[in-house]
Amino acid sequence: MIKQLSFITALTFTIGISLAIQAQDNAMNFFITSAGPGNGANLGGLEGADRHCQVLAEAVGAGDRTWRAYLSNSATDDEAAVNARDRIGTGPWYNAKGVMVAMNADDLHSDNNKLSKENSLNEMGEMVNGRGDQPNMHDIITGSQLDGTAFEGGINLTCSNWTSDSEDGSAQVGHHDRTGGGTNPTSWNSAHGSRGCSQANLQATGGNGLFYCFAVN
Repeated sequence: MIKQLSFITALTFTIGISLAIQAQDNAMNFFITSAGPGNGANLGGLEGADRHCQVLAEAVGAGDRTWRAYLSNSATDDEAAVNARDRIGTGPWYNAKGVMVAMNADDLHSDNNKLSKENSLNEMGEMVNGRGDQPNMHDIITGSQLDGTAFEGGINLTCSNWTSDSEDGSAQVGHHDRTGGGTNPTSWNSAHGSRGCSQANLQATGGNGLFYCFAVN
């Protein structure tokens, strides 16, 4: 009887550990920001955008991870370009509901990813307004090409590397709901450019200054 109880206790403990590991393995490490900083595409540069991701993650108990914004930087006279795909770790990535949206960076930038309005949730596990909702907020700023790299040849679609909220300039955006207009309407990361860099510009184009956040660990 004692041996049987010991076996049951050990089995229960093992199952508990297994479930804990499984829960940790598919814990949220990807989300769309529920709100932007409020200054249009002026995010305080990549550093400010990363900090915003971290703050939102901490608010929902996921601050033990290191978070990075999925944003590219254009090359300048002083600094090389930065590719969004190189900033976000290696995956796999899960949303707040535990759904795996991509296995790795190649999967993320392929047609096999599971990004959609239903799966590209904010940090609280909520769906973000898409095309047809009021207001439409499906434009997610990235500054990136389809493969997650920065634009070359002097093309600046990053609103001065995320430091401008002027009426001028443009930010490349994707459609989290995989529908709409633009050169690549079904792209989650590179559908078209915004009309300008201010909050009003981003909203008029169909967004709200939101961006993707990924945990690198």
